[in-house]
Order: sequence, then C-alpha cells, then structure tokens
Amino acid sequence: MVKIALVQLQPVLGDKSANIELIRKAVASTDAPLVIFPEMFLTGYMVRDKLQPLAETLDGLSVRAVCEIARSENRCIIVGMPEKDSVRDGILYNSAVVVQPDGSVGTYHKMHLVNFGPFEEYTYFAKGARMPLFDTPAGKVGIIICFDIFFPELCKYYALEGADMIVCISASPSVTREFFEKVMVARAIENTVFFAYVNFVGPEKNLIFWGGDALVSPRGDIIARGGYYEEGIVEVDVDLKELEVARQFRPTIRESREDVLRAVCDRFALGPKPDD
Repeated sequence: MVKIALVQLQPVLGDKSANIELIRKAVASTDAPLVIFPEMFLTGYMVRDKLQPLAETLDGLSVRAVCEIARSENRCIIVGMPEKDSVRDGILYNSAVVVQPDGSVGTYHKMHLVNFGPFEEYTYFAKGARMPLFDTPAGKVGIIICFDIFFPELCKYYALEGADMIVCISASPSVTREFFEKVMVARAIENTVFFAYVNFVGPEKNLIFWGGDALVSPRGDIIARGGYYEEGIVEVDVDLKELEVARQFRPTIRESREDVLRAVCDRFALGPKPDD
C-alpha cells in the first residue's frame, strides 16, 4: 500500500509566492509520498496575458522552491504550471512538473489544447509532443492534463508502456463535471490502471471550478472522492496488487490489437476523406 494525496485547493491568481506557500503547507500536512496539485496551480488558470512574465523554465526560481520542498519533505510532487521552452524564445507549454524526492525534475506538456467556449489555450501555448512515464512512489505514472482525458489513445499508449496509474491534473469548470466524471471511470476500466483526477476548485474570474478530486480503481470503482466546490486534501491508499487482479479479470491491455491501432495511425496519415 502507498498513500497519495490529491490536493483540492484554490490558488491565488497570478501570485506564485503565495501558491508555493500553499504547496509547502499542503505537503507538510500529509505523510503521503506522492502529492498531486491541479493544472496551472502555480499561477492560477485565468492569467492569460500575464502568462509570459509568469512562466518559467524548469530551472526557474519557483520550480527550485518546489524542489526544495520535495527534498526537505522527502516527497514526490506533481504540480501544473506554465513552462517556458528552454531553447525557443517565446514558446510556452501548459505543463505538469514532476519533482522527485531528490529534487530532480521531469515534465509533461499538455497535448490537446482547449480553444472553445471561454478557453483560449492556442493563443498562449504550444502543443506537447512527448508521452513520458514517471517513476513515483505509486508506481509508473503517465500524466494527462484536463482536455487530454477525452482522447483515449493517449491513456492507451501509457497503459501499453506499463503505466500503473494515470494522473489527470485539471482545470474543469462546473459545466463540464458530468463529462469528466464519466470519462475518468472509462479510462480506468479500459486500461486497467488506477486513475487519479485532481481538479481546480472555486471561482476564478468568469469560471467556477467544481473540485471533485477522485481516485478510480482499475475496475472502475471510485475509491475516494473530494467534495464539490470545497477545498480539501484527499488522502487515499493505493494497493498496486489490484492491478494484477483487474488485468486477469478483464485483459484489455493483453487483447489490444496492434493492427487496429496502426489503422488509426494510418487514417491520420492519409488525411481527411473527400466526404469528411
């Protein structure tokens, strides 16, 4: 068994110092070896035109502060932030930063950006292109960010690569709650993985985020859930032995067909059909 902590707190919009202090206090309040924060938690989500000055590279001051927290508390921390490309000037990513207990840092860049309704991510961010797995106290973890959840091929890739858990950090407003709650269960079942969902909570400008942090078992059971529209930290024990049982009961990974997956890739390579 390993405990994880899903942090459902409201960050201070545009105030990285205040949000680092929230991270520090949240990590200190739990003994979970893995502590997970929502999408864009370092800055708040609706910072828009302030993203360029607020964003940092992975060796920036804020990331170094989170590294120091991870080292001093001996924890693995996952937190969302706007990340500057270290080589290409002006390129930003909506990132999940993974800080290990030794202070080493990895990152996942959101692959599917949101550009409808109140969301304008294409205006500010570049699309990610890598799908790394991270070794954590809760096993091998693949990370997705919010809208990524609606693209099952991403989670399938992680599962085929050996993920034990998929972590989705999110900034989902109240009008989308029903969709996320349905899909997170599907992603756990179809890939026989644990699925951890960590969402924003509270109002931010013209949006209200619903919270609802959750851990779903590899057989689709909701093991733990945070409240709606209220702050808190969800602590839950993960038994990785459940993975073997789930995969014997419903061998979806073993029975995934390479020819079908290749056909999907080929369909994209061919481009749209004349009647599309």
